[in-house]
Amino acid sequence: MSFTTIVKNEVSKLECDKNEFISELCGFLINSSIIIDNKIIITTENASIARRYFSLIKKLYNIVPKITVRRQYNFNRNNSYILEYIDDKHTILNDLSLIENNQIKTLPNEYLISDDEEIKAYLRGCFISSGSVNDPKTSRYHLEILVKEKGQADLINKLLNHLELKSKVLNRSKGYMIYIKESEKISDFLRVMKAYSSVLYFEDIRIYRDHVNMTNRLNNCEQANVEKTINTAYKQIEYINIIKDNDALDLLDEKTKEVINYRLKYPESSLQELSDIMNLETNIKLSKSGLNHKFRSIKDLALKLESRDK
Repeated sequence: MSFTTIVKNEVSKLECDKNEFISELCGFLINSSIIIDNKIIITTENASIARRYFSLIKKLYNIVPKITVRRQYNFNRNNSYILEYIDDKHTILNDLSLIENNQIKTLPNEYLISDDEEIKAYLRGCFISSGSVNDPKTSRYHLEILVKEKGQADLINKLLNHLELKSKVLNRSKGYMIYIKESEKISDFLRVMKAYSSVLYFEDIRIYRDHVNMTNRLNNCEQANVEKTINTAYKQIEYINIIKDNDALDLLDEKTKEVINYRLKYPESSLQELSDIMNLETNIKLSKSGLNHKFRSIKDLALKLESRDK
């Protein structure tokens, strides 16, 4: 079962007050129903969704639809549940203010989304009808709602951003996609829909992934530092070998010669480690910055000797 199905099954069992039910039903019907002649037709492959809107419309309007269950012959072979409201179109649409001068409206009236709870209910209906969300175990976070009308896409986007969910709209070949990419905002949207069990699952996986990613980043940084230290040390040894090949060690002071001896003795140590070792094993007190200065002198001499030989 996909994470989208788990979320929709959860929110399909929510109990709400009448105003929220009406706002949710409006969001669902605008995006998921077919309205033709004297019929409203709802088709879904999710049994929980079919039960929710069968019960909801019966509770609100005391209307029972004609129900058809068809076996799908696609890859998943799911059942398709069809609810047909025959001769009851105007009763439902008039109450939801989705019909005006016998024309079907594609946007809800303001009173249906007049406060935050009604906005959340409306967005829940939109998601139930045509939304999806990636399982947080996958490689990327992504939540989307697909709609056909630009006006509806802009409205959903406006409502999501009213709730500070940072959504965006993308024009697709068959309509418009309103999407959220940030993991934290996806979690917030699930909470807005009151899918609390899904929020807990999502957060558990997100925290685990963030921990793994942080560990990987720290390991990568540590590995990069180790490689940088080793590369720097071998470059220093390369300059030392140039000086030795040119019998030029006597051009350096005794302290610098001691630094060379310790670098050759500990070829993979960092400057700080080399400083600590020298301080322990000799009477020479050299800080990390002091060592760095010595190696710059070694480099300058090596480069001069190289340029002289060319």
